[in-house]
Amino acid sequence: MKILFVSLGCDKNLVDSEVMLGLLREGGFTFTDDETEAEVIIINSCCFINDAKEESINTIIQMAELKKTGVCKALIVTGCLAQRYREEIKTEIPEVDGIVGTSAYDEILKIVNEVLAGEKSESFEDLKRLPQVSTGRILTTGGWYGYLKIAEGCNKNCSYCIIPKIRGPYRSVPMEELLRQAQELADKGVKELILVAQETTLYGKDLYGEKKLPELLRELCKLSGIQWIRILYCYPEEITKELVEVIKTEKKICHYLDIPIQHASDRVLKSMGRRTNKAQLVSMIQYLRQEIPDIVLRTTLIAGFPGETEEEHEEVMEFVDEMEFDRLGVFSYSPEEDTRAAEMENQIEDDIKEDWREEIMELQQDIAFDKAQAMIGRTLEVLIEGKLADENAYMGRTYMDAPNVDGYVFVNTDEELLSGDFVRVKITGALDYDLIGEIDHEFTK
Repeated sequence: MKILFVSLGCDKNLVDSEVMLGLLREGGFTFTDDETEAEVIIINSCCFINDAKEESINTIIQMAELKKTGVCKALIVTGCLAQRYREEIKTEIPEVDGIVGTSAYDEILKIVNEVLAGEKSESFEDLKRLPQVSTGRILTTGGWYGYLKIAEGCNKNCSYCIIPKIRGPYRSVPMEELLRQAQELADKGVKELILVAQETTLYGKDLYGEKKLPELLRELCKLSGIQWIRILYCYPEEITKELVEVIKTEKKICHYLDIPIQHASDRVLKSMGRRTNKAQLVSMIQYLRQEIPDIVLRTTLIAGFPGETEEEHEEVMEFVDEMEFDRLGVFSYSPEEDTRAAEMENQIEDDIKEDWREEIMELQQDIAFDKAQAMIGRTLEVLIEGKLADENAYMGRTYMDAPNVDGYVFVNTDEELLSGDFVRVKITGALDYDLIGEIDHEFTK
């Protein structure tokens, strides 16, 4: 039987999808990208913000039509939307045959088989449960990079965020299990390992009584095959001197940190339920750049949080201008039901939120352009990710760029390169967010 699997949302959701794909393959299923020939359709959904929720709902409705017009015999919804709107899905979209919660995705094969046997089926486990990840995960990233999810859930309970209610409390994956998974990825050809969780910096505190990310990183660096290790989603208040020292001294770890800060106004940060203030953020950024001068810092901001004033928006603009983040993304605030922020007074009008978001991004575009121009003349190591059609040029990434969120380097060469190759590239030009270059010396496959 052929399965169409649609994975929506974040990279953490993608890991769950890859685990489910592996379980289904072990169960004898094959996969297709053609929705008209799929006998089973599975949608791993997202509902973090309104746009993601709408995309998930629209995808489910679109696929539900195939039960009337195509060969589809089973429609199953998993992930965050399934966890949060279980009853609504059953009532409003009766074409859905199976529903799987966020802590039960390892039950997917059982659910599919029950649905194909003619039953309506669902699986929801305690949100404190840690799903069991078997071997055989199917990589969907191309093979040269892979995500390692080191923890589930979150304890921060920021006022705007629904994640703790749909993903549960913070649960670290045991270190020996992570090392097994990482070696399996390396054996599949993964060269760049990307650590993800709702918050990576708190890793191990629940299991071992203390933060163990530095120790995990040192152990991962010992694995053969892995050449880059990238760390995403580091909460600034949890970054320790020990972690900075490991990043600084271990050669495999990319000098790159994703540090979501969300705002720069002390009042707004407090209203958000964040654990830092502006002075602490400035101090941490200065410390990181002092200790690791070539570090690349990515962050995210929220524009138009309830009660935010024009003056507080200007404070964010000044902060971005002063800090000159290497990479930055901005979301317009999205009120999520069952969160404290959604009930706050002085909700900001959508057009103002969008104006503020665009102003921050325009400022960041100028900063990014200047930083890209400064790269011209430098030689950087580039991980090749593919060839441009009908051109003697390839696209790749440096240590400064995480996949799907940052820029690319376009490498002009007549030589044949393969995805997953590392090459030394001299930068000869720059675009807004991307770089252009040529091979600097003989490369090694």
